[in-house]
Amino acid sequence: MSRLPEIIAEIGVNYYDIASQIGVDPVQAAREMVKAAKNVGIGVVKFQTYMAEKLAAENSPAYWDLSEEPTASQRELFSKYDKLSYRDFSDIAEFCTDIGVEFMSTPFDAESAIAINRFVERHKIASADITNIELLSLIGSFGKPIILSVGGATKDEIERAVGVLYRNGSKNITLLHCVLNYPTANDKANLWKIQAIKRAFGNVRVGYSDHTKFSVSILETAWLLGAEVIEKHFTLDKTLRGNDHYHAASPEDLMGLLRHMRKTLGAIGSEQEVWYDVSEEKSRTNARRGVYLKKDVKADEFLKMDDVVFLRPQGDGIDPMEWNDKVRNRETYRENKKKGDQIK
Repeated sequence: MSRLPEIIAEIGVNYYDIASQIGVDPVQAAREMVKAAKNVGIGVVKFQTYMAEKLAAENSPAYWDLSEEPTASQRELFSKYDKLSYRDFSDIAEFCTDIGVEFMSTPFDAESAIAINRFVERHKIASADITNIELLSLIGSFGKPIILSVGGATKDEIERAVGVLYRNGSKNITLLHCVLNYPTANDKANLWKIQAIKRAFGNVRVGYSDHTKFSVSILETAWLLGAEVIEKHFTLDKTLRGNDHYHAASPEDLMGLLRHMRKTLGAIGSEQEVWYDVSEEKSRTNARRGVYLKKDVKADEFLKMDDVVFLRPQGDGIDPMEWNDKVRNRETYRENKKKGDQIK
């Protein structure tokens, strides 16, 4: 592990609520959120593009925490957040490019996927569409890198989805471990699955899409377990009710996460095969034992263990292991030596 994970700030559709809060239109609010992510060191932002009537049936019950988001119908909720035009997304994507941030957006239907394909370098497919062969086939046919969340999926379902993507032309795939609970309790994060996906799908990148309430320990553990990509919902105000604010990270959260991970990375050190650091040389020299005579000896006498005592420092003398080898090899003293002399 020699670098930090790629962190994707999932703005999703949170900019609608931010727009209402600060009194601007949704596109401007989206820009403000992109700038906030950029300012704390995040290089990728992700939105969601959909049309409610192509996403959920009229009778579509909620699967989120109704105490946080009280809307009980998927169709009703998604209808609140599908007002931007493809031109609006184009404007947001252009703004991202202008300030050096990668724009992504998860499409939830074929029309949205085709429209968004013009603006993205790679695609994100949501966990809930892991069995949506129509959408998988279409996005795979674009031939761009794909990030696929695998929340709620069996190994067989993941294998089938990856197979569809490969057959349709997408060879660069990242799989994100994910738990389809909003929010996810920390003890349900199931982070071992990152390693399980790595073992089962050795030819893909592996990451983690997080739905827990923001926790440095959860996200850092995911990274230490091998997540090369971490996707986290993002907001400017976690106290806002509704949608994804309550399990999102704030700019301050992500800034703190990156600061913490950088310190951890420094502690992990280099992957090069260096068995000890140059900073340990002084301690090696002064804290290790040297070989000191506890009596006078004469040249040509055989070296014996009883002749010496092992004391600090070793300095530029031999160490006890070397002395032991010389005794076993029946070596002799080369000159007369006095009690207290160090063997060099």
